[in-house]
Amino acid sequence: MFLSVFDMFKVGIGPSSSHTMGPMVAAARFLDLMRDSPFEFAGLRGSLHGSLAFTGVGHATDRATILGLAGFVPDTYDNEKAEAALLAIKESHSVTPDGLPTLHFDPKADLVFDYDHTLPGHANGMILMATDAQGDVILRQVYYSIGGGFVLTEEELAAGKATDEGAPVPFPFKSAVEMLDMAKASGKNIAEMKRANEIARGCVDSFAKGSARLWQVMNDCIERGLHTDGILPGGLSVRRRAKGIHDALQAERGMNLNAPHTINDWMSVYAMAVNEENAAGGQVVTAPTNGAAGVLPAVLRYYLDHVPGASETHIEDFLLTAAAIGGLVKFNASISGAEAGCQAEVGSASAMAAAGLCAVMGGTPEQVENAAEIALEHHLGMTCDPVAGLVQVPCIERNGLGAIKAVSAASLALRGDGRHFVPLDAVIETMRQTGHDMHEKYKETSLGGLAVNVPNC
Repeated sequence: MFLSVFDMFKVGIGPSSSHTMGPMVAAARFLDLMRDSPFEFAGLRGSLHGSLAFTGVGHATDRATILGLAGFVPDTYDNEKAEAALLAIKESHSVTPDGLPTLHFDPKADLVFDYDHTLPGHANGMILMATDAQGDVILRQVYYSIGGGFVLTEEELAAGKATDEGAPVPFPFKSAVEMLDMAKASGKNIAEMKRANEIARGCVDSFAKGSARLWQVMNDCIERGLHTDGILPGGLSVRRRAKGIHDALQAERGMNLNAPHTINDWMSVYAMAVNEENAAGGQVVTAPTNGAAGVLPAVLRYYLDHVPGASETHIEDFLLTAAAIGGLVKFNASISGAEAGCQAEVGSASAMAAAGLCAVMGGTPEQVENAAEIALEHHLGMTCDPVAGLVQVPCIERNGLGAIKAVSAASLALRGDGRHFVPLDAVIETMRQTGHDMHEKYKETSLGGLAVNVPNC
Protein backbone atom coordinates (compact mmCIF):
# COMPACT_ATOMS: atom_id res chain seq x y z
CA MET A 1 0.00 0.00 0.00
CA PHE A 2 1.44 3.35 -1.02
CA LEU A 3 -0.11 6.79 -0.81
CA SER A 4 2.29 9.63 -1.45
CA VAL A 5 2.58 12.73 0.70
CA PHE A 6 1.36 14.53 -2.41
CA ASP A 7 -1.73 12.33 -2.52
CA MET A 8 -2.62 13.09 1.08
CA PHE A 9 -1.77 16.79 0.78
CA LYS A 10 -2.95 18.47 -2.41
CA VAL A 11 -3.02 22.17 -3.23
CA GLY A 12 -6.53 23.14 -4.18
CA ILE A 13 -9.48 25.42 -3.58
CA GLY A 14 -12.26 25.66 -1.03
CA PRO A 15 -14.71 24.97 0.30
CA SER A 16 -14.66 21.15 -0.06
CA SER A 17 -12.12 18.64 -1.30
CA SER A 18 -14.75 16.02 -2.08
CA HIS A 19 -17.49 18.37 -3.28
CA THR A 20 -15.44 21.12 -4.97
CA MET A 21 -12.01 19.77 -5.88
CA GLY A 22 -13.23 16.24 -6.65
CA PRO A 23 -15.87 17.27 -9.22
CA MET A 24 -13.38 19.64 -10.87
CA VAL A 25 -10.85 16.80 -11.11
CA ALA A 26 -13.54 14.45 -12.44
CA ALA A 27 -14.46 16.97 -15.13
CA ALA A 28 -10.80 17.29 -16.13
CA ARG A 29 -10.55 13.51 -16.40
CA PHE A 30 -13.66 13.43 -18.57
CA LEU A 31 -12.13 16.00 -20.92
CA ASP A 32 -9.06 13.76 -21.23
CA LEU A 33 -11.36 10.83 -22.01
CA MET A 34 -12.98 12.90 -24.74
CA ARG A 35 -9.61 13.92 -26.19
CA ASP A 36 -8.64 10.25 -26.46
CA SER A 37 -11.93 9.30 -28.10
CA PRO A 38 -12.45 8.95 -31.88
CA PHE A 39 -15.92 10.51 -31.69
CA GLU A 40 -16.85 14.03 -32.74
CA PHE A 41 -18.51 15.86 -29.87
CA ALA A 42 -20.90 18.80 -29.85
CA GLY A 43 -22.14 19.12 -26.27
CA LEU A 44 -21.83 18.22 -22.59
CA ARG A 45 -24.24 17.17 -19.85
CA GLY A 46 -23.90 16.10 -16.25
CA SER A 47 -25.79 15.05 -13.14
CA LEU A 48 -24.87 15.23 -9.45
CA HIS A 49 -26.09 12.54 -7.05
CA GLY A 50 -26.27 11.77 -3.34
CA SER A 51 -24.31 14.09 -1.12
CA LEU A 52 -23.01 16.00 -4.15
CA ALA A 53 -26.62 16.94 -4.85
CA PHE A 54 -27.80 17.60 -1.30
CA THR A 55 -24.97 19.97 -0.32
CA GLY A 56 -23.72 20.78 -3.79
CA VAL A 57 -24.90 24.39 -3.86
CA GLY A 58 -23.29 25.25 -0.52
CA HIS A 59 -20.09 23.50 -1.55
CA ALA A 60 -20.02 25.12 -5.02
CA THR A 61 -20.14 21.69 -6.67
CA ASP A 62 -21.96 23.03 -9.70
CA ARG A 63 -19.46 25.87 -10.09
CA ALA A 64 -16.52 23.47 -9.76
CA THR A 65 -17.97 21.06 -12.32
CA ILE A 66 -18.64 23.85 -14.81
CA LEU A 67 -15.13 25.23 -14.42
CA GLY A 68 -13.66 21.73 -14.68
CA LEU A 69 -15.47 21.20 -17.98
CA ALA A 70 -14.02 24.52 -19.12
CA GLY A 71 -10.49 23.24 -18.42
CA PHE A 72 -9.75 24.54 -14.91
CA VAL A 73 -7.89 22.30 -12.42
CA PRO A 74 -7.46 22.84 -8.65
CA ASP A 75 -3.66 23.02 -8.55
CA THR A 76 -3.42 26.02 -10.91
CA TYR A 77 -6.80 27.59 -10.15
CA ASP A 78 -7.00 31.35 -10.73
CA ASN A 79 -10.13 32.93 -9.23
CA GLU A 80 -10.12 36.02 -11.47
CA LYS A 81 -9.92 33.91 -14.63
CA ALA A 82 -12.57 31.56 -13.23
CA GLU A 83 -15.05 34.40 -12.67
CA ALA A 84 -14.53 35.62 -16.22
CA ALA A 85 -14.98 32.09 -17.57
CA LEU A 86 -18.21 31.54 -15.64
CA LEU A 87 -19.67 34.77 -17.00
CA ALA A 88 -18.71 33.82 -20.56
CA ILE A 89 -20.21 30.32 -20.20
CA LYS A 90 -23.43 31.75 -18.80
CA GLU A 91 -23.77 34.09 -21.77
CA SER A 92 -22.63 31.75 -24.56
CA HIS A 93 -23.99 28.43 -23.23
CA SER A 94 -20.74 26.82 -24.35
CA VAL A 95 -17.24 25.81 -23.27
CA THR A 96 -14.08 25.46 -25.34
CA PRO A 97 -11.54 23.30 -23.47
CA ASP A 98 -8.04 22.97 -24.90
CA GLY A 99 -7.83 20.27 -27.57
CA LEU A 100 -11.60 20.05 -28.07
CA PRO A 101 -14.11 21.96 -30.21
CA THR A 102 -16.55 24.47 -28.79
CA LEU A 103 -19.13 22.40 -26.91
CA HIS A 104 -22.72 23.39 -26.12
CA PHE A 105 -23.25 23.54 -22.38
CA ASP A 106 -26.00 25.46 -20.61
CA PRO A 107 -25.20 25.34 -16.86
CA LYS A 108 -28.85 25.63 -15.85
CA ALA A 109 -30.21 23.00 -18.22
CA ASP A 110 -27.29 20.63 -18.70
CA LEU A 111 -26.11 20.15 -15.10
CA VAL A 112 -28.79 18.47 -12.98
CA PHE A 113 -28.96 18.10 -9.20
CA ASP A 114 -30.54 14.66 -8.89
CA TYR A 115 -31.82 14.34 -5.31
CA ASP A 116 -33.74 11.13 -5.94
CA HIS A 117 -31.12 8.72 -7.26
CA THR A 118 -27.99 7.91 -5.25
CA LEU A 119 -25.38 6.07 -7.28
CA PRO A 120 -24.37 2.66 -5.85
CA GLY A 121 -20.61 3.11 -5.44
CA HIS A 122 -20.33 6.05 -3.06
CA ALA A 123 -22.35 8.89 -1.55
CA ASN A 124 -20.49 11.39 -3.76
CA GLY A 125 -21.45 10.34 -7.29
CA MET A 126 -21.67 12.19 -10.59
CA ILE A 127 -22.30 11.31 -14.23
CA LEU A 128 -20.69 13.20 -17.09
CA MET A 129 -21.84 12.80 -20.68
CA ALA A 130 -20.79 14.05 -24.10
CA THR A 131 -23.24 14.35 -26.98
CA ASP A 132 -23.12 14.48 -30.76
CA ALA A 133 -24.63 17.14 -33.02
CA GLN A 134 -28.09 15.54 -32.67
CA GLY A 135 -27.89 15.71 -28.87
CA ASP A 136 -27.49 11.94 -28.42
CA VAL A 137 -25.13 10.75 -25.66
CA ILE A 138 -22.12 9.05 -27.25
CA LEU A 139 -19.75 9.03 -24.24
CA ARG A 140 -20.69 8.55 -20.60
CA GLN A 141 -18.68 8.05 -17.43
CA VAL A 142 -19.62 7.72 -13.76
CA TYR A 143 -17.20 9.27 -11.27
CA TYR A 144 -17.03 9.04 -7.49
CA SER A 145 -15.35 11.70 -5.36
CA ILE A 146 -14.21 9.52 -2.48
CA GLY A 147 -12.75 12.21 -0.21
CA GLY A 148 -9.67 14.40 -0.05
CA GLY A 149 -9.87 15.25 -3.75
CA PHE A 150 -9.46 11.59 -4.78
CA VAL A 151 -11.62 10.60 -7.76
CA LEU A 152 -12.34 7.14 -9.15
CA THR A 153 -14.43 5.97 -12.08
CA GLU A 154 -17.07 3.35 -11.35
CA GLU A 155 -14.79 0.76 -12.97
CA GLU A 156 -11.81 1.77 -10.85
CA LEU A 157 -13.91 1.68 -7.69
CA ALA A 158 -15.25 -1.77 -8.54
CA ALA A 159 -11.71 -3.00 -9.15
CA GLY A 160 -10.56 -1.67 -5.78
CA LYS A 161 -8.13 0.79 -7.33
CA ALA A 162 -7.83 3.22 -4.42
CA THR A 163 -4.05 3.50 -4.29
CA ASP A 164 -1.27 4.31 -6.71
CA GLU A 165 -0.06 1.30 -8.67
CA GLY A 166 3.60 1.96 -9.39
CA ALA A 167 7.05 0.66 -8.61
CA PRO A 168 7.46 -1.33 -5.37
CA VAL A 169 8.43 0.62 -2.28
CA PRO A 170 10.79 -0.58 0.48
CA PHE A 171 8.25 -0.24 3.31
CA PRO A 172 4.77 -1.14 2.01
CA PHE A 173 2.96 -1.17 5.36
CA LYS A 174 -0.84 -1.25 5.17
CA SER A 175 -1.59 -1.37 8.89
CA ALA A 176 -0.18 0.22 12.02
CA VAL A 177 1.06 -3.17 13.21
CA GLU A 178 3.02 -3.66 9.99
CA MET A 179 4.34 -0.10 10.25
CA LEU A 180 5.67 -0.70 13.77
CA ASP A 181 7.10 -4.10 12.86
CA MET A 182 8.96 -2.61 9.89
CA ALA A 183 10.24 0.26 12.02
CA LYS A 184 11.57 -2.18 14.62
CA ALA A 185 13.17 -4.46 12.03
CA SER A 186 14.78 -1.63 10.07
CA GLY A 187 15.76 0.64 12.93
CA LYS A 188 14.09 3.54 11.10
CA ASN A 189 11.41 5.86 12.38
CA ILE A 190 8.13 6.38 10.51
CA ALA A 191 9.30 9.50 8.67
CA GLU A 192 12.46 7.73 7.49
CA MET A 193 10.46 4.79 6.14
CA LYS A 194 7.96 7.08 4.47
CA ARG A 195 10.78 9.17 2.94
CA ALA A 196 12.37 6.01 1.54
CA ASN A 197 9.03 5.11 -0.05
CA GLU A 198 8.68 8.58 -1.57
CA ILE A 199 12.23 8.53 -2.95
CA ALA A 200 11.55 5.12 -4.50
CA ARG A 201 8.85 6.81 -6.59
CA GLY A 202 10.77 10.00 -7.44
CA CYS A 203 13.91 12.04 -6.86
CA VAL A 204 15.06 13.63 -3.62
CA ASP A 205 15.04 17.18 -5.03
CA SER A 206 11.46 17.03 -6.29
CA PHE A 207 10.27 15.68 -2.96
CA ALA A 208 12.07 18.42 -1.01
CA LYS A 209 10.66 21.13 -3.29
CA GLY A 210 7.18 19.65 -3.21
CA SER A 211 7.01 19.38 0.56
CA ALA A 212 8.38 22.91 0.94
CA ARG A 213 5.62 24.18 -1.33
CA LEU A 214 2.97 22.36 0.70
CA TRP A 215 4.02 24.12 3.89
CA GLN A 216 4.35 27.45 2.08
CA VAL A 217 0.76 27.21 0.82
CA MET A 218 -0.47 26.10 4.26
CA ASN A 219 1.30 28.93 6.05
CA ASP A 220 0.25 31.53 3.47
CA CYS A 221 -3.33 30.40 4.02
CA ILE A 222 -2.94 30.89 7.78
CA GLU A 223 -1.54 34.38 7.23
CA ARG A 224 -4.34 35.42 4.87
CA GLY A 225 -6.91 34.21 7.35
CA LEU A 226 -5.27 36.01 10.26
CA HIS A 227 -5.32 39.31 8.40
CA THR A 228 -8.73 39.22 6.70
CA ASP A 229 -12.07 40.10 8.22
CA GLY A 230 -15.60 40.45 6.89
CA ILE A 231 -18.55 38.15 6.22
CA LEU A 232 -18.19 34.71 4.66
CA PRO A 233 -20.17 33.98 1.48
CA GLY A 234 -23.13 31.61 1.35
CA GLY A 235 -26.00 33.44 3.01
CA LEU A 236 -25.51 32.57 6.67
CA SER A 237 -23.73 35.89 7.36
CA VAL A 238 -21.05 34.08 9.35
CA ARG A 239 -18.49 36.61 10.53
CA ARG A 240 -14.78 35.92 10.17
CA ARG A 241 -13.28 35.80 13.68
CA ALA A 242 -9.66 34.75 13.20
CA LYS A 243 -8.35 38.28 12.62
CA GLY A 244 -10.06 39.68 15.71
CA ILE A 245 -8.85 36.84 17.92
CA HIS A 246 -5.34 37.09 16.51
CA ASP A 247 -5.22 40.86 17.03
CA ALA A 248 -6.31 40.38 20.66
CA LEU A 249 -3.72 37.65 21.25
CA GLN A 250 -1.00 39.85 19.78
CA ALA A 251 -2.02 42.73 22.03
CA GLU A 252 -1.96 40.51 25.12
CA ARG A 253 1.59 39.29 24.55
CA GLY A 254 3.92 40.45 27.30
CA MET A 255 1.06 41.65 29.50
CA ASN A 256 1.45 38.80 32.04
CA LEU A 257 -2.28 38.13 32.19
CA ASN A 258 -1.75 34.73 33.84
CA ALA A 259 -4.00 32.90 31.37
CA PRO A 260 -2.38 29.53 30.58
CA HIS A 261 -5.35 28.54 28.41
CA THR A 262 -4.27 31.20 25.89
CA ILE A 263 -2.14 28.63 24.05
CA ASN A 264 -5.40 26.89 23.11
CA ASP A 265 -6.59 30.15 21.57
CA TRP A 266 -3.42 30.30 19.44
CA MET A 267 -3.97 26.77 18.16
CA SER A 268 -7.62 27.49 17.45
CA VAL A 269 -6.98 30.78 15.67
CA TYR A 270 -4.45 29.20 13.30
CA ALA A 271 -6.96 26.49 12.39
CA MET A 272 -9.89 28.90 12.10
CA ALA A 273 -7.84 31.18 9.84
CA VAL A 274 -7.38 28.31 7.38
CA ASN A 275 -10.99 27.21 7.45
CA GLU A 276 -12.31 30.73 7.03
CA GLU A 277 -10.14 30.98 3.92
CA ASN A 278 -11.49 27.61 2.79
CA ALA A 279 -15.09 28.73 3.36
CA ALA A 280 -14.37 31.80 1.22
CA GLY A 281 -13.16 29.60 -1.66
CA GLY A 282 -9.49 30.41 -1.16
CA GLN A 283 -6.42 28.30 -1.86
CA VAL A 284 -5.84 25.60 0.76
CA VAL A 285 -4.07 22.27 1.11
CA THR A 286 -6.22 19.20 1.68
CA ALA A 287 -5.03 17.75 4.98
CA PRO A 288 -6.51 15.22 4.36
CA THR A 289 -9.65 17.11 3.23
CA ASN A 290 -10.67 20.74 2.82
CA GLY A 291 -13.25 20.55 5.58
CA ALA A 292 -10.45 19.49 7.94
CA ALA A 293 -7.70 21.55 6.28
CA GLY A 294 -6.99 23.72 9.33
CA VAL A 295 -6.03 21.08 11.89
CA LEU A 296 -2.61 20.00 10.65
CA PRO A 297 -1.31 23.46 9.60
CA ALA A 298 -2.42 24.81 12.98
CA VAL A 299 -0.49 22.14 14.89
CA LEU A 300 2.60 22.59 12.72
CA ARG A 301 2.45 26.38 13.17
CA TYR A 302 1.99 25.86 16.92
CA TYR A 303 5.11 23.69 16.94
CA LEU A 304 7.21 26.21 15.00
CA ASP A 305 6.07 29.32 16.87
CA HIS A 306 5.42 28.10 20.40
CA VAL A 307 7.54 25.02 21.16
CA PRO A 308 11.06 25.75 22.45
CA GLY A 309 13.74 24.24 20.24
CA ALA A 310 11.43 23.81 17.25
CA SER A 311 13.14 23.84 13.86
CA GLU A 312 11.90 24.24 10.30
CA THR A 313 14.20 21.35 9.38
CA HIS A 314 11.59 19.09 10.99
CA ILE A 315 8.72 20.15 8.70
CA GLU A 316 9.37 17.30 6.27
CA ASP A 317 9.36 14.74 9.08
CA PHE A 318 6.08 16.17 10.36
CA LEU A 319 4.42 15.90 6.95
CA LEU A 320 5.87 12.46 6.24
CA THR A 321 4.68 11.03 9.54
CA ALA A 322 1.25 12.62 9.21
CA ALA A 323 0.88 11.28 5.66
CA ALA A 324 1.77 7.77 6.82
CA ILE A 325 -1.06 7.83 9.35
CA GLY A 326 -3.47 9.42 6.89
CA GLY A 327 -2.69 6.70 4.38
CA LEU A 328 -3.57 4.01 6.92
CA VAL A 329 -6.90 5.67 7.68
CA LYS A 330 -7.79 6.11 4.03
CA PHE A 331 -6.73 2.60 3.04
CA ASN A 332 -8.52 0.85 5.90
CA ALA A 333 -11.51 3.14 6.51
CA SER A 334 -12.31 6.53 4.97
CA ILE A 335 -11.43 10.23 4.99
CA SER A 336 -14.79 11.19 3.45
CA GLY A 337 -17.44 12.97 5.52
CA ALA A 338 -20.11 11.80 3.10
CA GLU A 339 -19.05 8.22 3.72
CA ALA A 340 -18.26 8.17 7.44
CA GLY A 341 -19.11 11.54 8.99
CA CYS A 342 -16.74 14.14 10.40
CA GLN A 343 -14.85 11.50 12.39
CA ALA A 344 -13.34 10.63 9.00
CA GLU A 345 -12.32 14.23 8.30
CA VAL A 346 -11.44 16.19 11.45
CA GLY A 347 -10.80 12.93 13.32
CA SER A 348 -8.33 11.76 10.69
CA ALA A 349 -6.71 15.21 10.52
CA SER A 350 -6.29 15.28 14.29
CA ALA A 351 -4.69 11.82 14.28
CA MET A 352 -2.31 12.85 11.50
CA ALA A 353 -1.36 16.09 13.26
CA ALA A 354 -0.88 14.33 16.60
CA ALA A 355 1.44 11.80 14.97
CA GLY A 356 3.43 14.52 13.20
CA LEU A 357 3.87 16.57 16.36
CA CYS A 358 4.83 13.55 18.45
CA ALA A 359 7.44 12.57 15.86
CA VAL A 360 9.16 15.97 15.66
CA MET A 361 9.22 16.19 19.45
CA GLY A 362 11.29 13.02 19.64
CA GLY A 363 8.59 10.38 19.94
CA THR A 364 9.35 6.75 19.13
CA PRO A 365 7.29 4.96 16.46
CA GLU A 366 5.27 3.37 19.27
CA GLN A 367 4.56 6.78 20.83
CA VAL A 368 3.62 8.20 17.43
CA GLU A 369 1.14 5.38 16.86
CA ASN A 370 -0.25 6.00 20.35
CA ALA A 371 -0.66 9.72 19.67
CA ALA A 372 -2.62 9.01 16.48
CA GLU A 373 -4.75 6.46 18.29
CA ILE A 374 -5.66 8.85 21.11
CA ALA A 375 -6.62 11.65 18.73
CA LEU A 376 -8.75 9.47 16.45
CA GLU A 377 -10.39 7.53 19.29
CA HIS A 378 -11.81 10.71 20.78
CA HIS A 379 -13.44 11.78 17.53
CA LEU A 380 -15.31 8.48 17.04
CA GLY A 381 -18.96 9.00 16.19
CA MET A 382 -18.61 12.64 15.14
CA THR A 383 -21.28 13.49 12.58
CA CYS A 384 -21.04 15.75 9.53
CA ASP A 385 -24.06 18.07 9.64
CA PRO A 386 -23.06 21.44 8.14
CA VAL A 387 -25.69 24.14 8.47
CA ALA A 388 -27.07 25.08 5.04
CA GLY A 389 -24.55 22.71 3.47
CA LEU A 390 -21.76 25.25 3.95
CA VAL A 391 -18.31 24.38 5.32
CA GLN A 392 -18.73 26.97 8.06
CA VAL A 393 -20.87 25.89 11.02
CA PRO A 394 -19.68 23.84 12.88
CA CYS A 395 -16.69 23.12 10.63
CA ILE A 396 -14.53 26.19 11.31
CA GLU A 397 -14.52 25.90 15.12
CA ARG A 398 -14.34 22.12 14.88
CA ASN A 399 -10.91 22.41 13.25
CA GLY A 400 -9.70 24.48 16.18
CA LEU A 401 -10.81 21.84 18.66
CA GLY A 402 -9.30 19.13 16.47
CA ALA A 403 -5.94 20.91 16.68
CA ILE A 404 -6.18 21.17 20.46
CA LYS A 405 -7.00 17.45 20.72
CA ALA A 406 -4.04 16.63 18.47
CA VAL A 407 -1.59 18.50 20.69
CA SER A 408 -3.08 16.94 23.83
CA ALA A 409 -2.86 13.48 22.26
CA ALA A 410 0.79 13.97 21.32
CA SER A 411 1.59 15.24 24.81
CA LEU A 412 -0.11 12.27 26.48
CA ALA A 413 1.70 9.83 24.20
CA LEU A 414 5.06 11.44 24.94
CA ARG A 415 4.38 11.03 28.67
CA GLY A 416 4.17 7.27 28.13
CA ASP A 417 6.45 4.63 26.63
CA GLY A 418 4.25 3.70 23.68
CA ARG A 419 2.45 0.83 25.39
CA HIS A 420 -1.32 1.33 25.46
CA PHE A 421 -4.56 -0.61 25.60
CA VAL A 422 -6.31 0.22 22.31
CA PRO A 423 -4.26 -0.18 19.09
CA LEU A 424 -4.59 2.34 16.27
CA ASP A 425 -5.72 -0.38 13.85
CA ALA A 426 -8.67 -1.16 16.14
CA VAL A 427 -9.70 2.50 16.26
CA ILE A 428 -9.50 2.83 12.47
CA GLU A 429 -11.66 -0.27 12.04
CA THR A 430 -14.10 1.06 14.65
CA MET A 431 -14.31 4.32 12.75
CA ARG A 432 -15.07 2.42 9.55
CA GLN A 433 -17.82 0.41 11.24
CA THR A 434 -19.27 3.49 12.94
CA GLY A 435 -19.38 5.32 9.62
CA HIS A 436 -21.12 2.37 8.00
CA ASP A 437 -23.77 2.30 10.74
CA MET A 438 -24.23 6.10 10.88
CA HIS A 439 -27.54 7.32 9.47
CA GLU A 440 -27.20 8.99 6.08
CA LYS A 441 -28.68 12.25 7.33
CA TYR A 442 -25.60 12.73 9.52
CA LYS A 443 -23.14 12.21 6.67
CA GLU A 444 -22.74 15.51 4.82
CA THR A 445 -26.29 15.73 3.52
CA SER A 446 -27.42 18.55 5.85
CA LEU A 447 -30.61 16.56 6.49
CA GLY A 448 -30.06 16.12 10.24
CA GLY A 449 -28.28 17.37 13.34
CA LEU A 450 -27.23 20.99 13.54
CA ALA A 451 -28.27 21.52 9.94
CA VAL A 452 -31.95 21.17 10.85
CA ASN A 453 -31.89 22.35 14.47
CA VAL A 454 -30.21 25.71 13.89
CA PRO A 455 -32.15 28.41 11.99
CA ASN A 456 -30.15 29.28 8.88
CA CYS A 457 -31.95 32.36 7.70
